[in-house]
Amino acid sequence: MRSQRQVVDYSLQKRAVLREVHSGRVGTYEVCDASPYLKNAARFHGEPTEALCPVCRRENLTHVHYIYGDELKQSAGQARTRAELSVLAMTLREFQVYVVEVCRGCDWNHLVEQYLLGRDGVSGDDAASTAGASSGGAAVAATATANGTSVRRRREARR
Repeated sequence: MRSQRQVVDYSLQKRAVLREVHSGRVGTYEVCDASPYLKNAARFHGEPTEALCPVCRRENLTHVHYIYGDELKQSAGQARTRAELSVLAMTLREFQVYVVEVCRGCDWNHLVEQYLLGRDGVSGDDAASTAGASSGGAAVAATATANGTSVRRRREARR
């Protein structure tokens, strides 16, 4: 993704959960609890990976990308493919992406990472021209120089 920012990685939390499962302190029934909606999202919108499931070690994991943001309205909370994320990142100002890994065999699921996407993350002249070209005026981006440094201001439009 070209404007991916504010990335939060949950690999340490995943390792801690797996350590508890493999030591026997936590049962697999507690961590292998993917909902039917998540399993369907993995089937229809997920992207297969080469990594084996850390619990059953039989099937490859699938990554599902969920999107949330004010501009999405009814689309918030839906699963999207990476190709759709690229298109949305060029058209929307900002939205949050949550990546969940799912094993379709044993129902293991865990949040892998979250990050922001959207036009607001594009720097330089591209951001000013993109924000200025947007219709509706949700936000106006302006670049000013103060003491030789570039300062970016954002003004919310009045509703």
